Amino acid sequence: YVDNSIVFVVRQDSDIQTKEDLAGKIVITQAGSSALAALTNTEDNDENLALAATFASLEQTPDYNSAFMSLETGAVDAIAVDIGVAQYQLTNHSDKFRKLEEPLSTEQYAIAFKLGNEELRDQVQATLDEMVADGTFDAIAANYADYNLDQMVCLGKE
Repeated sequence: YVDNSIVFVVRQDSDIQTKEDLAGKIVITQAGSSALAALTNTEDNDENLALAATFASLEQTPDYNSAFMSLETGAVDAIAVDIGVAQYQLTNHSDKFRKLEEPLSTEQYAIAFKLGNEELRDQVQATLDEMVADGTFDAIAANYADYNLDQMVCLGKE
């Protein structure tokens, strides 16, 4: 129901334009985050592991606020971060930061139901469809500043 991406954010004045430009650079992310997993998970992740191996170092911080402060001061060259958190910072600090065009990875979030419980699945889907149609979905999403409404997409049942 929600399409999410992990992206790289750099300083506005950085010469880094692509993921390949991160070679030899210091990249930071939040400890325990999906961005860290995307860069370190050894299962079926050869492309991202190869990318991370080019970094001068991959640093971890307890929270993204510290990561953005480190980026702003020039202590690190880039942040690997969920698009929602990135978009919040970009909206509020567009003069300081920008994101690279190509995401590190993308992921979709869903709602799971007990296998065979099609009645509940259909009720939830109908409610979500109504919420999208009448604007409630966007109104609720707008309350969460950490999310980019362009990335919050009601994908529907598959």
